[in-house]
Amino acid sequence: MIIPCIDLMDGKVVQLVQGREKALEGDSPEEMLRKFAAFPEIQVIDLDAAMGRGSNGDLVRFLASKAVTRVGGGVRSVERARELLDQGAHRVIVGTAAFGPMGVNVEFLARLDRERLIVAVDSKDGRIVVKGWRESTNLSAEAVLRELEPYCSGFLCTYVDKEGMMQGTDLDWFRRLRAATSLELTAAGGITTIEEVRALQAMNVHAALGMAIYTGKLKLEELLL
Repeated sequence: MIIPCIDLMDGKVVQLVQGREKALEGDSPEEMLRKFAAFPEIQVIDLDAAMGRGSNGDLVRFLASKAVTRVGGGVRSVERARELLDQGAHRVIVGTAAFGPMGVNVEFLARLDRERLIVAVDSKDGRIVVKGWRESTNLSAEAVLRELEPYCSGFLCTYVDKEGMMQGTDLDWFRRLRAATSLELTAAGGITTIEEVRALQAMNVHAALGMAIYTGKLKLEELLL
């Protein structure tokens, strides 16, 4: 499955490089919904909420009510996760709150609806990063997937090292992750070519696409073939 991404910041659809520098702005949320209407699912991330500097709650609510969405960004409480589901999100993505000082935050994850939960396991320099990718943990993605499996229905794994850089991704990393879990796996971060998308699909790994779509490097028509 190919999952287009709508990332929100300051009330606009944006694309960032490595979660820091804004590279471009997309069309309005309504127009992006129209463009992505043929895809079975859309990923919506509230970047302001992820970074702890506000939210785009009204836009998230609007998008979740209009399409099949997986929604993330700043989901750090059970109440927030349930609120998003109540607003229409198909599934909720949790990243930062899934991890604590001692490793996996089992107490928190056990209180969520497993079938509606995706855990974001985002990696930079070989370590899981949290809080809008601004803090590094001492955990590796490969090491924690099995421990997380009882609490979620799938993983969103972003290769932050190449996120938004249009330089390709690390297919070997995704192969290792695929070997480490039997659950649904979605790849993100640096996916630039149709060959990479097909390689991921051959591994039974979904592709979440942002910058390559917004810059026109990957055409929506070819992705729907």
